[in-house]
Amino acid sequence: MVDGGDPGPVTINHQFLSLTFSGVTVQNLKTLDVRGKRVLVRVDYNVPVKDGAVQDTTRVTASLPTLRALLDAGARNVILLSHFGRPKNGPEDKYSLKPVAPVLQEALGRDVTFISGTADSSETLAAVQALPEGAVALLDNVRFSAGEEQNDAGLNERLARLGDAFVLDAFGSAHRAHSSVSGVAGLLPHAAGHLLQTEVDALGRVLSGQERPYVVIIGGAKVSDKIKVIETLLPKVDRMLIGGGMMFTFLKARGGQIGASLVEEDQVQYARNLLDTYGDKLMLPTDAVAADRFAADAQTQVVPAGAIPDGWMGLDIGPQTQADYAEALKGAKMVFWNGPMGVFEFEAFAAGTNAVAAAVGSLKDQAYTVVGGGDSVSAINKSGRADQIDHISTGGGASLELLEGKVLPGVEAMG
Repeated sequence: MVDGGDPGPVTINHQFLSLTFSGVTVQNLKTLDVRGKRVLVRVDYNVPVKDGAVQDTTRVTASLPTLRALLDAGARNVILLSHFGRPKNGPEDKYSLKPVAPVLQEALGRDVTFISGTADSSETLAAVQALPEGAVALLDNVRFSAGEEQNDAGLNERLARLGDAFVLDAFGSAHRAHSSVSGVAGLLPHAAGHLLQTEVDALGRVLSGQERPYVVIIGGAKVSDKIKVIETLLPKVDRMLIGGGMMFTFLKARGGQIGASLVEEDQVQYARNLLDTYGDKLMLPTDAVAADRFAADAQTQVVPAGAIPDGWMGLDIGPQTQADYAEALKGAKMVFWNGPMGVFEFEAFAAGTNAVAAAVGSLKDQAYTVVGGGDSVSAINKSGRADQIDHISTGGGASLELLEGKVLPGVEAMG
């Protein structure tokens, strides 16, 4: 028997008022007096940068409602903290947030001061204290400071000296007990920013499973990456549609021939147990697009999902499955989608993901739809259907941990 997780009570208000999640009442911006104060804001600007240019501004844009709300509420200064990559030896040019500053300045429509060096240095403190009233400053990579990832008490205190209040708006980092995420929150008046509030609101709504019919679509490469999410959501849903590389572990568990397709041998019995327990809810592909090798220009053929020829590998759900999944989504009142249906980076194997994106997008104004996870976000953006989705989560690991029923350190710190 496979048991679902119990996330505890979820009390949701969809207009940024306080939210109780697993017993934690998350404080929002309306509870925080910021007039005349320096407000330290933890954002997530861990964005793709190539040749010194930001390639995707989604996370920068997502922070704007919180920054504007603080400025409109009369904050003296807004001082931004973020990590970028994984530097190991202090400041390194390739891990500097400097390229983000002009992008933020253009998006925000006002000057942004970039302050180089470590966030906890005396030089940074002096630069922050010298900011004119109304100024916005972006500090360099908070991971340049020793002790950030260890939630060091001394670093917490040094960071706290930079502001009079703290706002956490980095949902993508909320699952990490780091100094700039949860540590400094214990030393300053604090609240969740709009992005964090919206994420917890949306994913809490998904986790509550109160709107029916409820359909979840799970894809991606590995069953092992999604075990806890599957276990938590399966008892709540009406249907769970399986795709991506993980489908072959399920198909093998059901006795299918999967050729050279990706399979997690150590998860086959687990998948079999899920099928035995929830077989009436789990929906597996009936056909697949198979390739003779893992390449964009590979030879392909559509074959039964459980009868893939030796030496061939399944890299996408097939046309019949696309139609079946679209039919299964009709009439749904809530949909959560995590993980692509195939190797969507290759055009020959993107049709399944695009078909599911179209089916979910077609439910606009009929169902509450949420897309979560890094690859899922890339897939929905690439499909051109992003504007048809109610909520697209910015947090990969954080989204999954929250949906596993865990209390995230950052969320807990906002209580």
